[in-house]
Amino acid sequence: MNILFVSSEVTPFAKTGGLADVSGALPKALAKLGDNVKVVMPRYYRIDRNKLEKLPIALGVDMGSLGEVWCGVYKSTLPKSSVEIYFIEHEGYYGRSGLYDENGVAYEDNDIRFIFLSKASLKLSLALDFKPDIVHANDWHSAPMPILLKTVYENNDFFKNTKSVLTIHNLQHQGFFDKRAMDILGVGWEHFNQYALEALGGVNILKGGIAFCDALTTVSEKYAQEIQTDEYGFGLQEHIKIYSYKLFGILNGVDYEEWNPEHDKYITQNYSVDTLEDKIENKRDLQGIFDLVPSDEVALIGFVGRFAKQKGIELIASCIEGLLQLDVQMVMLGSGEKWAEGFFSDIAKRYPERFGCYVGYSEELAHKIEAGSDMFLMPSLFEPCGLNQIYSLRYGTLPIVRATGGLDDTIVNYDKKSDKSNGFKFYEASAHALYHTVKWAVEVYKDEKDEFVKMQKRAMKEHFSWIDSAKKYQKVYLWTMK
Repeated sequence: MNILFVSSEVTPFAKTGGLADVSGALPKALAKLGDNVKVVMPRYYRIDRNKLEKLPIALGVDMGSLGEVWCGVYKSTLPKSSVEIYFIEHEGYYGRSGLYDENGVAYEDNDIRFIFLSKASLKLSLALDFKPDIVHANDWHSAPMPILLKTVYENNDFFKNTKSVLTIHNLQHQGFFDKRAMDILGVGWEHFNQYALEALGGVNILKGGIAFCDALTTVSEKYAQEIQTDEYGFGLQEHIKIYSYKLFGILNGVDYEEWNPEHDKYITQNYSVDTLEDKIENKRDLQGIFDLVPSDEVALIGFVGRFAKQKGIELIASCIEGLLQLDVQMVMLGSGEKWAEGFFSDIAKRYPERFGCYVGYSEELAHKIEAGSDMFLMPSLFEPCGLNQIYSLRYGTLPIVRATGGLDDTIVNYDKKSDKSNGFKFYEASAHALYHTVKWAVEVYKDEKDEFVKMQKRAMKEHFSWIDSAKKYQKVYLWTMK
């Protein structure tokens, strides 16, 4: 199949979260299965145009009330593949320091910037004479494409057999704007209604995409259920229920070339399920990096992620002093809400022998934490898929998670009688539940060492590849055609 895959961020060119990881990996997996995939994204200021090929293409894009807007196109390939990626070049829209915001403040013209991305991507498809069987949009940033295909391009011969798939990576972000966006979209005011684009008197781009796409997917089976509830639906739960007949949950894969303790270039000592005893060298290294008291016996718990409410950072803060009274050490890597950055930095000063904190991001340190920790903490309030718990499984670092979204789908709670347990999980989003689950995990680590090691080896044999995920996406593509 010909697949036009459009995303606002793609690893390694631009990344703020998991969307970029999916967009950098899924097209390559689809290509390995035989599909012809072309990826499109903006050419942000941070992407060096000197490393790209400039194409002799100028696209005139009809932006409704703004008139015709022109852009250039650059080209490259996704690393370690022949998958072509195209960059929409418009200095006014994308020549900025941020992708979506600056200093935490969203750009006021984000509606224009990403409606332009969608329109330019379809124009590019025409210019390349690349007739897509599937247009695959991701989150609200490219959700205008399914809308445009069913309205502006409805009678266009080039796209007459094209179907659209929209993937929701995080429902919290919906693309909610003033109703002026209707005049820029140019799809007709008859679609400004509660079943399509209208929400609270404004335009909700993701809502429109959900209504118009041929298939809707999200990044885990559990999250597909959760987004139809009041707790996780962010106001769109009833709208999604209407279209649940075309909703599919497909768990993300992970890149085992990058996340594999057997040949991880960042860690002190490589190891495998057969040489699990060598993992201890990475624990010693991690204790040294954070100046913790050297000890093989103490349970070391890691955290890598955004310091944000979604990630359960407030739950950790509420019980951190109680946790540190247990026989544990903890290390945290991340950034985000300023209060959290200051709070955990202060905890590190007060408990230097047991707690370490690095504010910021380091790819090397993230790998070292995965390899050196005994357990990995992910107490998310909601987690569409989650990747770190899957990385942790591969490294024999048992996840401690809240049972939500992809965390619930991938982690099986500890039970001595089970031969499927691979971690620890709790259900209530409370500091009390988090504390007692960590306490329980530490007790198992201390008092049931043989069971803990069995679980580590079981975890390391788990497999969540992108090829498996890509095969499920192919089935969805075929479903839209039927």
